[in-house]
Amino acid sequence: MLQEETEQKMRERETVLAEKLPPLNMAGLSLQDLQDLCKDMYQKIDVVDEERYDIGLKVSQNGKEIDNMNLKIIEIQSKFKKPTLKRVKISAEAMLSVLLGSKHKESIDFKANLKTVKKEEEKKEEVTDWRKNVEAMSGMEGRKKLFNTSGN
Repeated sequence: MLQEETEQKMRERETVLAEKLPPLNMAGLSLQDLQDLCKDMYQKIDVVDEERYDIGLKVSQNGKEIDNMNLKIIEIQSKFKKPTLKRVKISAEAMLSVLLGSKHKESIDFKANLKTVKKEEEKKEEVTDWRKNVEAMSGMEGRKKLFNTSGN
């Protein structure tokens, strides 16, 4: 694909050059004709050089304008900082009246349709004296109880 693109560009270049520069027939030309041909070519070269210079100036001016515009944009952005938004507490009734305006006549109870959730109190473990527990488990009977309960 890249080779095809390069070949196509070369063909386009050759066709453009063939249109702009016809082949020179210098055979059978007198000295005066050759001089006229050279003067004509120099005039064409001067015209093309002037066009190139003008285009270069336009490009440099546009580049400077773009740089100036970018600086202005940066200055404007630094001047205006976005304010931090504050949370506003507003009731549902007030919000509806703001949104609907004069159409809002009825009061709606939003909390009526909510489900009630019962809070369960956390079960607190009773704090007992650990020494009594160790004394109860000491000896063979206590170890036998531990063995029986862990196996089930």
